[in-house]
Amino acid sequence: MNYTVVGGGAIGGTIAFHLARGGHRVRLVDADAAHVAAVRERGLVLRRAGGDERAEVDAATLEEVSGPLTKVLLCVKAQATATAAAWIAPRLAPGGYVVSVQNGLNEPLIAEHVGRERVIGAFVNLFADVVEPGVIRDGGPGAFVIGELDGSASPRVDHLVADLAPLGAKATGNVLGHLWSKLGFGAMLTATALADAPMADLIDRHRPLMHALVAEVFAVAGRLGLRLEPFDAFEPAAYLPEAPERVREEATDRLTAWLRTQPKDRSGIWRDIAVRHRPVEVHDHYRAVLAEAEAGQVDTPLLRGVLARLADVEAGRAPMGEEHLAALEDA
Repeated sequence: MNYTVVGGGAIGGTIAFHLARGGHRVRLVDADAAHVAAVRERGLVLRRAGGDERAEVDAATLEEVSGPLTKVLLCVKAQATATAAAWIAPRLAPGGYVVSVQNGLNEPLIAEHVGRERVIGAFVNLFADVVEPGVIRDGGPGAFVIGELDGSASPRVDHLVADLAPLGAKATGNVLGHLWSKLGFGAMLTATALADAPMADLIDRHRPLMHALVAEVFAVAGRLGLRLEPFDAFEPAAYLPEAPERVREEATDRLTAWLRTQPKDRSGIWRDIAVRHRPVEVHDHYRAVLAEAEAGQVDTPLLRGVLARLADVEAGRAPMGEEHLAALEDA
């Protein structure tokens, strides 16, 4: 197999579909036996407004794959990273590598299992959902960048970018700058998952809260000396402390206008709670952020408050509702 995609959900499924359509041999590995069976039987389906498209993709459960694996795209939820990396490590071929195509800061954890020199970072902002076994609903294009962890150029990144060109992939020398920008944007999306309403509307109605959340994350990034990168319609420079309020408001105008053009109007976090009834991954995303904040004595009361309320909602201790955002604003 040219590529092994570990985790066939929204991100992994979308990538596997496009790789297969591009003529690459792809094996999709997933723990969900029903998903694997559906892909084997009917192919991998990408559902768009204009209809379904199919791609023939080899699919297998974890127990069915022995290796060796050469080019691995790791696309599991953040909380499954350690288990997946431990599964990959003994199967990874000499010279093989793992690309972390995930949300959050998972590269150090993967490196503990396979070695840092065999890990490549990636940032992805695809809007997609698994709507039934074997079927991914395409939510529109988004940014996709790939880069070595040390910022160097490399042939393997160039090859990945060429193969993933149908998804708009680009090379970067600052993958951490992209990942931390997404953590700032993601803080807003995490807050919107507390209520059952479109992301754009909630961001629009609660701008001071949303701006303050991003500012907390970026204060931590600033302590680390990171250069934050823009992506899609998100402009991180507008949310830095020195940015004028007018610039921030105009950036949020553009961001919410862009979000309203996307077929997917609620976050994957909201969907995990309201539709799939499973644990969300954002607690893992922000664990590293909160640890860095504590080490640098950076206050993050709003981010902690959002995560605490989200834990209550996902556990059924509190209902979903916009009153969570109002309470955070009052606090």
